[in-house]
Amino acid sequence: MTARRAPPLDLLAAAMLLALGLVVMMSASIELSLRATGDPLHYFRRQLLYAAFGALAMLLLAQVPLAVHRRLAKLYGLAALALLVLVLLPGVGVAVNEGRRWLELGALRFQPSELAKPALLVWLAAYLAQHAAAEARPGLRGLLAPLGMTALVALLLVLEPDFGTACVVAATALGVIFLCGGPLRALFGCAAAGAVALGGLAVAAPYRLLRIQSFLDPWAEPFGSGYQLTQSLIAIGSGGLLGQGLGGGVQKHFYLPEMHTDFVFAVAAEELGLLGAALIVALFGLFALGALRAARRAQAAEQDFAAALACGVGLWIGLQAFVNIAVNMGALPTKGLTLPFMSAGGSSLVASFAGLGLLWRVHRETEDGAAGAAARRRRRPA
Repeated sequence: MTARRAPPLDLLAAAMLLALGLVVMMSASIELSLRATGDPLHYFRRQLLYAAFGALAMLLLAQVPLAVHRRLAKLYGLAALALLVLVLLPGVGVAVNEGRRWLELGALRFQPSELAKPALLVWLAAYLAQHAAAEARPGLRGLLAPLGMTALVALLLVLEPDFGTACVVAATALGVIFLCGGPLRALFGCAAAGAVALGGLAVAAPYRLLRIQSFLDPWAEPFGSGYQLTQSLIAIGSGGLLGQGLGGGVQKHFYLPEMHTDFVFAVAAEELGLLGAALIVALFGLFALGALRAARRAQAAEQDFAAALACGVGLWIGLQAFVNIAVNMGALPTKGLTLPFMSAGGSSLVASFAGLGLLWRVHRETEDGAAGAAARRRRRPA
């Protein structure tokens, strides 16, 4: 009788983040939901429905062998590019606030940039697994295709405009390429060039420049351009060590904009305090660490595609969480990035679940491969 394995660290951390996120999101959205719909739990019920769709996607992806995902990688990449192009077309993409980031299919509205993340990671992992030994390790030539794909995706995202997602996608891709053996000098040069280009675009538009100025000194205009950040800082600071208690936060009462989406971490910090905020940060750290450990085990088993895919999912979720939390704390300029597994939003939640399904499949095949190798070793004659 074999011993029952404990759940992987990353999957366990994701489950805890989802449970905590549902509770905090419900608390953050009650007043807004009541005013908008007359039902205080409308947004919470909708988030539960998204979670159910996401869980279904996760279970389906976890049942598909990685070899199948690898064969379909080019199709995934083309589909992601097609969606990112469609959203920019007048009359096709739906404009909300300052950007054109949504597509509509009947009553369904979704954000292609979120769903493109796991699809692009599969394409990147397949490319690196196929070309690492022959091309990617010696120099830049073998990296032209993944770097070009990353630059194209980032450009399409900037055109929406969605600077936050563009930065996360680019940083994730460069991180995966580096961890899979890409040359550090070439990647550093690409990262520097990308940073200069994004910086130039950021200061070229007046509203982006205003965001940077309000980030540098939000208290200069606490009721103007710095309003959102100052209210977030007030929420985090008023939480103290143990918080105001679940449901006892004040800033969610229409002081803090986007309190249930981009700034749900600030609500959590106000109501759960420093200890609750530290728990959230620790859970995201455990998730990223677990994913990288899974990548290391897959690499040891010579499963290059699985290793690159696990790296990608871990870096994507970890980096997006880092950026979102840093924005909430005033360490980065304001960006429209959700907190994975915790913020309200169907596209983000389903995409995060999709990444989780791919990671779960990596765990399964890595464990099965290790068990098979151990069995073969036991059958060998002494």
